[in-house]
Amino acid sequence: MEAINHYEGYIVPILNDNIDTDQIIPKNFLKRIEKTGFGQFLFDEWRYLDNRDENPDFILNNEEYKNATILLTGDNFGCGSSREHAVWALDDYGFRVIIAGGYSDIFYMNSINNGLLPIILPKEEREKIAKVKATDTIKIELDNQLIKVEDESIHFDIDKKWRDKLISGLDEIDETMAYKDQILAYEKAHGI
Repeated sequence: MEAINHYEGYIVPILNDNIDTDQIIPKNFLKRIEKTGFGQFLFDEWRYLDNRDENPDFILNNEEYKNATILLTGDNFGCGSSREHAVWALDDYGFRVIIAGGYSDIFYMNSINNGLLPIILPKEEREKIAKVKATDTIKIELDNQLIKVEDESIHFDIDKKWRDKLISGLDEIDETMAYKDQILAYEKAHGI
């Protein structure tokens, strides 16, 4: 997975609460097992009209937000069924960071395990960030646990283990392979 530490990007506010995984990517698009190609289906029922034309009223179809890589959203993001495809769709679309009031536990860990930084902030802090213009970037410093918006720095908490994992870019297989010598020695000692 791609490491993330100091990151700068444009933000898009979709401030709804309780955005579930079926809204992030509807179940009819889950027939594939590869992690790529899902971005085109992200927020499908909101992004497209019945005839598959872009919905001009949906914010991601607004030209100002086409380059957004940081999603600002409401409480309980990623609730519902535990489909990892939702994280794959966000990542494939181009998002690297999500800022929400909270996440379902499974969605949060799927994000971490796929290199997508899930930041939890209270509503008051998210409201400050929502005022940023679409043409202004915000900066994330994961190592310092800071979001820099205009002249203000906003602190966020993240477990050290997950922070270090995202900064290193090591996925679960990479983490296991760090113990390759010990695994091979164990297998040899036990005739495996």
